[in-house]
This record gives sequence, C-alpha cells and structure tokens, in this order.
Amino acid sequence: MSDTFRRIDRYKACTAGNGDLMRKFGIQKVSLLTGVALSALSFATAALAQEASSTALDEIVVTAERRSENLQKVPVSVAVVGGDQLRAVNADGSDILALSGKVPSFYAETTTGRIFPRFYIRGLGNIDFYLGASQPVSIIHDDVILEHVVLKSNPLFDIKQVEVLRGPQGSLFGRNTTAGIVKFDTNKPTQTLEGRASASYGTYGTTTFDGGIGGPIVADKLAFRVSALYQHRDDYVDNTFAGTSADGTVTPKKNAMGGFDEKDVRVQLLATPTDQLTVLASAHARQYEGTSTLFLRQALKKGSNSSSAPRDSVAFDEAANNPQAYDTQGASLNIAYDFGPVTLTSISAYETTNGYSRGDTDGGAAANFPVAGAPNGFGQSMGQVRDLDQLTQEIRLASNGDDRLKWQVGALYFDSRDTTDFYQRGYFLLPTSAGYNPNNWVRLNNLNTSWAVFGQVSYKLTDALTITGGLRDTYDAKKTVLVKTSNTAANVSTYTGRRYVRLADEQVSWDLSANYEVNPDLNLYARVAKGFRGPTIQGRSAVFNSDFTTANSETILSWEAGLKSTLLDNTLRFNASAFTYEVKDIQLNGNDSNGNGVLFNADKAKAYGLEADAEWRPITNLTLTAGLSLLHSEIDDKRVYAQVCALNGVVVCTVKNPTIKVGANTFAQIDGQPLPNAPKYNFSFTGRYDLPVGADGKLFVATDWNIQGYTNFVLYDTDEFYSKDNFEGGLKLGYEGNNGGYEVALFGRNITNEKNLKGVIENYMAAVYNEPRIVGISVSAKLK
Repeated sequence: MSDTFRRIDRYKACTAGNGDLMRKFGIQKVSLLTGVALSALSFATAALAQEASSTALDEIVVTAERRSENLQKVPVSVAVVGGDQLRAVNADGSDILALSGKVPSFYAETTTGRIFPRFYIRGLGNIDFYLGASQPVSIIHDDVILEHVVLKSNPLFDIKQVEVLRGPQGSLFGRNTTAGIVKFDTNKPTQTLEGRASASYGTYGTTTFDGGIGGPIVADKLAFRVSALYQHRDDYVDNTFAGTSADGTVTPKKNAMGGFDEKDVRVQLLATPTDQLTVLASAHARQYEGTSTLFLRQALKKGSNSSSAPRDSVAFDEAANNPQAYDTQGASLNIAYDFGPVTLTSISAYETTNGYSRGDTDGGAAANFPVAGAPNGFGQSMGQVRDLDQLTQEIRLASNGDDRLKWQVGALYFDSRDTTDFYQRGYFLLPTSAGYNPNNWVRLNNLNTSWAVFGQVSYKLTDALTITGGLRDTYDAKKTVLVKTSNTAANVSTYTGRRYVRLADEQVSWDLSANYEVNPDLNLYARVAKGFRGPTIQGRSAVFNSDFTTANSETILSWEAGLKSTLLDNTLRFNASAFTYEVKDIQLNGNDSNGNGVLFNADKAKAYGLEADAEWRPITNLTLTAGLSLLHSEIDDKRVYAQVCALNGVVVCTVKNPTIKVGANTFAQIDGQPLPNAPKYNFSFTGRYDLPVGADGKLFVATDWNIQGYTNFVLYDTDEFYSKDNFEGGLKLGYEGNNGGYEVALFGRNITNEKNLKGVIENYMAAVYNEPRIVGISVSAKLK
C-alpha cells in the first residue's frame, strides 16, 4: 500500500527561544535574527480574521511510527521537508548535504566528496572517514535501510517528502539509530497520469534535471512511474602545481577539477490485483563521476581559523586531480496484504555498489611543506569498494483502523558484505624506516549481519491520553579480514597486527511515550527511549602497518518533552521540544600520527538542548518559517586523551587542553569537550510572497537563510579547528502560471558567496570549504 501524503512543501520554522537560554548559549545573532523574523511576522496580525480561510495550513501526514498519522499527533520530534522545497535548494546541483541546517538539530558534512556524507542529529554523529564506518544516524529510503556510507549518498530525486526523526528510534528502526533517522519517500505510481519535472542552468555550467512521470498500465490493476536525475558541473578549480609530479599524473591545468556528472534512474511498478493485495516493485541505478574533497594545505595559519586561500585554486602534485566514481544499483519488493483487522507487509531489498575515491591527501607537494627539514605528507590516498552487496528482509504485521488499541510486530534480517581496498603513497615515516613508499595498500573483507524482532503497542487510555510503548531485541555482528597486502610496501612483511577481528553484541532497545490532547489544536507529549549502536571495526589502520582498532557498542538513554500546536485559526503551526540524553561507552574517532583514524570508547557523553519550528501564513500570499536548535554537549571521561595535530612530533596547531607526551606524540585531554560537529545553535528562516497576476498566475519572491553557531571539528580545543556563525542564504524570483502548472525563475544559492570552513585535516592545517555562489535560471512543470 502507498501512503498519500498531504503536506505543505515549505520548510517548517521556529519562532521560539527565551532570552536566558539564548544568553547561556551566547547567540546574540540568533536573538537578532529571531527578532527580525518576529517583527516581520507581527505586522499582519490585524488581518488574520479576514484572511483565515485563505491562509489556513494544510495537514502534514508522516509515517514516523510506520503508520500514516497527523504530524501534530505523533509523540516524536519530527521535522518535515516537502519535495518541492528540497528541489528548490537543489537547483544548484547540490546533493543530500543540502538538507543540513534546513531543520532544527540536523547537520551534515563530508571530507570525501559526494559519495560519503556524514550526518548528525542533536550533536550525535561520527567524524570517521573510513569506508566501513558506522553512523548513529540511519538513512531509510522508501522503507529500505541504507547502512553503508556510500549507499547513504544515493541521490535524492522525484522526492515526495523527507522526515527527520530526532532521538533514538531503535524500537521500530533498529540499531545504529541512537541519534535518529532521516526518512525519504519518493513519488509513487498512481492510477491517473501524473508527472513533474524541474531543470536548471547556472554558474560553472551547472545543469540539473529532476523529473518523474507515471500512470495506469491496466486501469485499477497496474501502474508505473519512471523517475530520473541528471546533474552536471564543469571543472572550475585550477591546479597550479608546476614541479615534478610525484606519480606522473599531474601537470599544471586550468579548470582541472571540481566538476561532476550524476546520472540516476528509478522505475516503479504498483500492482493491485485485488482490493486486499498491493505489490510495489522498484529498481534504480546510479552512475556518478566527480571530484573528491579538495584539501587546501596550510590554508589555516597557527592561531586563527580564518584563511585567505582561494577556493578555486590548488597545487596538488599527484592523485590525477582527485577523481572519484561510483556505480550503484538496487531493487526492492514491498508486498502488503490487508486481512481486514490486520495488514501483513513484507519488504525485500538488495543494494550493490562499486567505485573509488582518490585524492591528494596532504593538499599539496610534500617537498614544499617540510617539517624538521624533511619533506612531509602522505601524498595521495584512495579508498576503493571493489564490490558491496546489502540484503535486507523485513516482515511486519500491524493492526488496522482507529481503535483504542493499535499494535505492530515484526522481524528484520540484514546482511552487508564488501571487499574494500585502501591505498596510500608518499613521503611519510614508518615505524622503523623513513622514505618514499611507492605502493602501500591493503585489501579487506567486511561482513555485517544483524537480526531483530520488534513490537509496538499504542493504547488510548482516555479520549485525550494515549500511551505508546515499543521493544526491540537486536543481534549485530561484524567481521573484518585482512586478505591481502602489497608485496612492495615497506615493512609489510613485519606486520604484526591482527588479520581477523569479529565483534558481536545483542541489545534490547525500547521507548515509552505519552501524548495528551489538551484540545484539537494543542498536544503535549513526553518520551523516553533507549537505543544502541553496534560494535565497530577500523581495518584501514593496516595500511600504515598498524593494528586494527575497535569500539564496543554504545548505548543511549534519551528523555524529551514537547508540544505541538496549531494556533491563530490554523494559520500558525508551532512545535517545540526539550531533550537531554546520556550516551554510555560512546564511540569516538581520533587520528594517530599518520592521520589514520583510531576508534575508541569514552566512558560517556551528555547533552541537553531545545528545538522548535513553526510555519505562519499571516496574510494571503505570505508564508514565513523559522527553525531553531540549541545544544550543549560534552564528553565525560577524565581518562581519555586524543592525539593532536602533529607532524614528526612537532605540534602544528594551538592546543588549549591539558596535554601529555607519549614518546614523540602529544595527546590532549578531551574531558568536558563538546562532541565534534555538534553546532551550539542553528537558526534558519524562510519567506515567500506571491503577487497574483491574472486569473491563474503569480509573481513570487522567496528567500532562505541559515546561521550556524560554534562548531568544533575535532575532539580537542584549538584556535584553528572550528567554525562560528557561518551563514548562507538563497534567493529565488519567478513567475508561476496555470495555477502552479509551471514555473520560471531566477535563483541564487550562497548568494553572498560566503567562504565557510566546513572541515579540516589537522596535521596539514588543511581546510575544507563550502560550495561557491551559484546563480542561474530554473524551470519546472507539473502534469496533473
């Protein structure tokens, strides 16, 4: 069965926050922006009564609890982004990272290009760049779990709705959801001919097409939908390196990198042979070629996080101008049979991918950046997934109807296996020798299997009070085998680390919530939930002749309470929640002296915060939204230290924590530090005004802005590796005709051309920046 979502394709917003809390978080800019937003909202209050009929908000339907429900009645903190709004911000060719900051408490970034996004909800995420890394944010695409980091990068096209569920979701969605989930639902086949398409062209030859069309094949029995995505950008970054290339792959070249080509297609068939049976079959394919993340070496200078380094020029001496490419295919079969009182659903899915990402890891020629008189740098690195296969099978039995008692039970099986190569070359120091290493690589076989049984019961104790409880038992096992090493790599013959590691754990996740309907326009809820992230293995260490590193399972206990309200004659939707959580045995990732990721468990981490969003239509043709999240997080473990920015024992950044020396290496105490990539605040604001023209047309202007508070990129405190008050804005001006049937517009993304620091490579004082300004023209049309 397919759900029919009725929603407003606009970002939700928030206009809440009190002065004391704002001062505590030190975010005067948010206070100012909120004040401006509230002032803009208030001017139309007097007209509300006359405008109520034309400004009423539509109901938003979500499937956060695996059922179609009104967003305002669900006792979970959920934010929703509609498909049209997502496509508006993707007109510049951006990928899944475009969602970052668009809803409260959600952040995303990458240091591996468009094939390895990293997600964070309420400050919880994973900064590890290892291809086998696990994340506490799960991605669910059309009810299919996408676990591997490359699969999580699958592009978004012909999307109907995005739901961000904040807080542990282990009862219904399983392990590795300690932070939450992001759920994507695409447009499904229909029994009437329907279609939509959007296209754009802009700066650097940026070209996009996102479309879908479908309808009946056999009336009331069989329908189809075909969806496609095309994204292209020309290379625009110059490589100015003029020396002797370390690997013979680089010569000075203008417009050498920075571009990409993304091609995707999806075909869906929906069969309804009887009134009770629904079969939805889906298959998709991806072909991608592009540029991996560009690291700008020594863009950061000691003592400051600002940089004058250009975003469109590098001096890479190897790695063939940072190419990356992946091919992905997948298929799923969703079968549902309605027995009347209950519906039985089976979801079978298969995903496979292969590809590589190659980059000049040190961000420049090693000989140009000597340390202690010697060339220093890792030269280039490459991660290659030779083949990956993921198989999932879920069976779920759920009650139907609106009785006081609702329930669902189910089981899930998950199997993911891959063969992955890691390659590293360049000038660097090995444990017993120094010099140029022409070929250092390893091959790993990884296997992750998991099974779970789960259930949820919801009971309406009174007409106003509903209690919901969920329980899930999960077994999760991982295995990594070192199957091959380079015969020519220095010291490989003396490798003494483990060649086989297996970790397994079984945990129970649960949640308990209460929803109280004060009146039809106001609901109060409270929720407590326990979840876990399974054990993790870091096998890439072997490329540096180091032993595997591992981390045991982490568990989270989260508490939250909130309100969901519809106010002012249904012209204002305002939702807010406060939360606190504690993660025990939290999995963290630091770097050793080679820049290699090192896994470890800290005793615990704690956090508390606030998130709110709202949408208001104060007068006809005007829609204003805003969203706010506030967060305080800290690591709680006096015994844990993290290795700091150093090359050959020389600390190259300003470390502000207490430090100790272990041999030639320096370690910083991280007790009390905020979680990495956990913004202290995030504020977003959008507005759109329509000016009617004729009987079925309108001119419009729309804008969106986001400002992000202090965000630390590493585990320790420095003067260099953080961002503060980053902001970006977008603008769109256009004409919409035929009652929304088509649109022509001018757009701009990052319209002020902000150069925001998004990540760092510590040892090289290297910076990663956001995308440059893109301006262009967009067109769209709908067939109804």
